[in-house]
Amino acid sequence: MIRGSLFVVTFFVCACEDTTTVANSLANRSATAAVSEVLVLYVPEVSKPAVTNTADCIVKNSDLWELRRFAGDAVTGIDQATVALTTTVMERTETQTCINTTAESISAG
Repeated sequence: MIRGSLFVVTFFVCACEDTTTVANSLANRSATAAVSEVLVLYVPEVSKPAVTNTADCIVKNSDLWELRRFAGDAVTGIDQATVALTTTVMERTETQTCINTTAESISAG
């Protein structure tokens, strides 16, 4: 009986972890789509070839609230608040380091 219960608990925990992983992946992809749209439409200093890597750096350096906001905006549409939030995260030192590192590796490759 205990072994059966342990199996059920283990299975349930694994299923929850998989669901969480899928949800996080979906949220990150949605957030990246919203940030990419902002970069293309409102941040002309980011070249088109650099949009994907820049968006990835912005999403990577966003906190949970910011990710939720970006993911929601991917569904409802971007607005000036999305542009402002993208700019705020983009200006962070960690984000700039990520962007510069990615740009250097692309130009070196």
